[in-house]
Amino acid sequence: QVQLQESGGGLVQAGGSLRLSCAASGHTFNTYNMGWFRQAPGKERDFAAIMTWSGGRTYYADSVKGRFTISRDNAKNTMYLQMNSLNPEDTAVYYCAADTSVPFRSGVRTSPGDFKSWGQGTQVTVSS
Repeated sequence: QVQLQESGGGLVQAGGSLRLSCAASGHTFNTYNMGWFRQAPGKERDFAAIMTWSGGRTYYADSVKGRFTISRDNAKNTMYLQMNSLNPEDTAVYYCAADTSVPFRSGVRTSPGDFKSWGQGTQVTVSS
């Protein structure tokens, strides 16, 4: 079982930046694909960015492509999400998640249902 803990959320003005962190413990961090998901009020949870277990490939939702950057430091068991050019539509609770059902998965899943381990979430609010 892997435990995940997000940090770094907060209130920022439109056009600003935030960096989220996700600290993992309790399992082999570099074995699984990791991702950031977000859920805005009244909406479903959607993927924002995913990185493969090796760190070799990244995937982004169209809405964040070019503005967000996912990264991971396997030596520190930590994943990051650098968010630039934030706009009010980015306001959501951001969750980090681990695709722990299949180690060393060769492909990438983006559905929240495929990620079995979740953090508690961190709120990001972007004011206009």
